[in-house]
Amino acid sequence: MSAEEEVPAEEVEEEEVEEEEISMSVADALKEVLKTALIHDGLKKGLHECAREIDRQSAKLCCLAKNCDNAEYTKLIKALCAESQVPIISVDDGKDLGAMCGLAKLDDEGEVKKAVRTTCAVVTDFGEETRALAILKDYLENQEE
Repeated sequence: MSAEEEVPAEEVEEEEVEEEEISMSVADALKEVLKTALIHDGLKKGLHECAREIDRQSAKLCCLAKNCDNAEYTKLIKALCAESQVPIISVDDGKDLGAMCGLAKLDDEGEVKKAVRTTCAVVTDFGEETRALAILKDYLENQEE
């Protein structure tokens, strides 16, 4: 009977983990993945660095801001990503992408005080396998279908 009592306890723990995964949004997962990549020196920012890494086919993920002023810029990045089969995630604002990439000054509470705008960021090394990375990979697989 003690073995039967342990099975429901394990099921409850699994359900709690699933609820935590659902509560994390794709934007939060992207923010965490970019921060981990930055720590492991696997994050490239800007047109020159991103184009070079995509062309070398060492890029694993590309983030592109939707509010880019230059249409040729986005056209180039999308074409390079399509050629190298690199998945693209669109971010609403370039300043948000810059803050996610660590290009921001923070105040005492940890809030973003000033952010530098970046239109493109490429992840070449995810660093470690995290729950956020799993959520992001699931999102990308569902997006491709």
